Amino acid sequence: MEPHALLPGALEVVHAAADEVMSRYRSSQSVWDKDEGGAAAEGHAKNPLTEADLAADRVLREGLMALLPEAGWLSEETADDPVRLERELVWIVDPIDGTREYVEGIDEFAISVALSRDGAPVLGILFNPATGQLLAGTAGGGVTLNGVSVERLPSRPTEGAILLASRTESKRGEFAPFADAMDVRPMGSTAWKLGLVAAGEGHAYFTRKPRNEWDIAAGVMLCREAGAVVTDLHGAPHVFNRPDPLLAGVVVGVPGVHEGVMERIAQVGTLL
Repeated sequence: MEPHALLPGALEVVHAAADEVMSRYRSSQSVWDKDEGGAAAEGHAKNPLTEADLAADRVLREGLMALLPEAGWLSEETADDPVRLERELVWIVDPIDGTREYVEGIDEFAISVALSRDGAPVLGILFNPATGQLLAGTAGGGVTLNGVSVERLPSRPTEGAILLASRTESKRGEFAPFADAMDVRPMGSTAWKLGLVAAGEGHAYFTRKPRNEWDIAAGVMLCREAGAVVTDLHGAPHVFNRPDPLLAGVVVGVPGVHEGVMERIAQVGTLL
């Protein structure tokens, strides 16, 4: 089945997962710390995992695999099965990207779903159920925001461009070398920052650190379809469904901005 034919069914599944996410939002639920193991003290999980993450993951896996049983599966919240490496098509999923923001009640998180074919994403969905913003698209089919087509992103200079930046990385001063030329706006969720660039609400996003496939697969696909330039920190296109899902970062910018960002990164260095 072609990606455009799968999209309506995938959207239904994502909405069902969103129900699980929002039914627990800003309410009491179990939270674990992936780094420390075991239950997390309230507000103290460095790498939180919630009941909502697990519930949404179950809904996504059941629904998406029913749509495409021959596909492989890669999710942040599912034990990895190397069988996926043998599959042409692979679902790449993060049930909640931005779990820290979700736990803190900040509306900066997203359900991220991508379908990869031979290493390239061909379908992407990013849904922020707290704000109601839903981005979706397929390779060659463009991008929609809440069902309305998104215009191709125009070229512009780097000077004064809006840079959507990791809140955590910003607090550590990692974007200080870029603040003289760009309007740095810290916020949560890698996936959602990519979605906002695709929607035209920012001109660039990057991290100088590695990122997992499930963090970026849907956003990479949507940004490409919207007309942004998307590479890893070495300037190469991303290849998905790798044995090691940890990738060499991501640099996304509208035409004219991506080049300027890459030049500045070359000056200050990466954090790989």
